[in-house]
Amino acid sequence: MEVPCVRVRPQEGETTRSALAARDLVDDDHEITVADGWLYVPVDDGEAAEREGYTVVAHDVPPRRGQVMPADILGEEPSYERLGDIAILDIEDAEAARAVADAIVESDLPIDSVVNRASKVKGELRVRDWDVLVGDTRTVHREYGFEYALDLASVYFSPRLATERHRVAEQVESGERAFDMFAGVGPFVIPFAARGATCVGADLNEAAVEFLRENAERNGVADRVTAVAGDVREVATEYEGWADRLVMNLPHSADAFLDTAVTLAGDDCTLHYYDIQHDEDPFGPGERAIRDAAEPEYTVRVETRRLVRSYAPHEENVCLDVRLTR
Repeated sequence: MEVPCVRVRPQEGETTRSALAARDLVDDDHEITVADGWLYVPVDDGEAAEREGYTVVAHDVPPRRGQVMPADILGEEPSYERLGDIAILDIEDAEAARAVADAIVESDLPIDSVVNRASKVKGELRVRDWDVLVGDTRTVHREYGFEYALDLASVYFSPRLATERHRVAEQVESGERAFDMFAGVGPFVIPFAARGATCVGADLNEAAVEFLRENAERNGVADRVTAVAGDVREVATEYEGWADRLVMNLPHSADAFLDTAVTLAGDDCTLHYYDIQHDEDPFGPGERAIRDAAEPEYTVRVETRRLVRSYAPHEENVCLDVRLTR
């Protein structure tokens, strides 16, 4: 269909489109097209564009096609999570999961793989089983300007905690010494290091530690990150009294590592302690456990009591930001 278009050389295209958009002249119902060495920007008002000094011609351009979403194919909105270019499903019925996977791939979403949860998080390494419906389990996840390579089949990672990780990272100051006791692929350590902290990340999962090293390189902070494979309780003596900041993101069992946290803490240390508790008293058990481990060697001051997210009916995932002062 022929519509009025501003004709410019392709190298001038983005500048021209931005200028026309600022004047509300771009015709959003038709596609910008390149033909015979010229770029054609459809406009709503050809005369107004000419008054602005542009060359306006009638040109045959296709109508803009709206983005096809999975709901357009299925007739209803499916539930899924995005992690990099992976769509994560949690659907018990295998046929229903296959239908959703096919719709996601057929849509215009930038998705290369679709996986369906086949088990709960399990074992010391906190990994799941997955039914791989399309593609594979490796991806690169982008979060607040950082990139994290990972493989869902061998490491634990939750995109739902992105906001919480960013909240903590914004508290970090250059020159700090930060220790993540259960570091995974580095979503706390990497942004800490980018803010100028010297960081140690420990994890029992050797695959996660390899990704942590890769991600430190990927994000340009390898010179400020030490990755340690093994039980943090076995390496704590090497960093006794070292940390200005500690992260303990191991809900359900972080309390078993509080003695180690006290060993790692310096004279003035901020502890980010993650817990899952009943909603009748979500903060009390963690606070009491911290005091039992740290007092009287440290003065314990709880600076933040934060509900991170609902974990299950009547169960809350919470964080305690605690100041330990020797």
